[in-house]
Amino acid sequence: MVAVRLPQEIEDRLTVLSEKTGRTKSFYIRQALEEHLEDMEDVYLAEERFKTLEKTVSLDELMNELEVAR
Repeated sequence: MVAVRLPQEIEDRLTVLSEKTGRTKSFYIRQALEEHLEDMEDVYLAEERFKTLEKTVSLDELMNELEVAR
């Protein structure tokens, strides 16, 4: 279980949304996390891989190396 402190404005918005839809605030928090967690993981992974790059090449160099016509 995780406890999260939210700014009052977000709490109020969640309350209104949950009252209007009949769903719980936890439902919407879980939905938001599921939708954005994968994006955050992708960004972290990309940043970590970028740190370990040894060599970069331009697009033209890559196209020439792969013998791809432009």
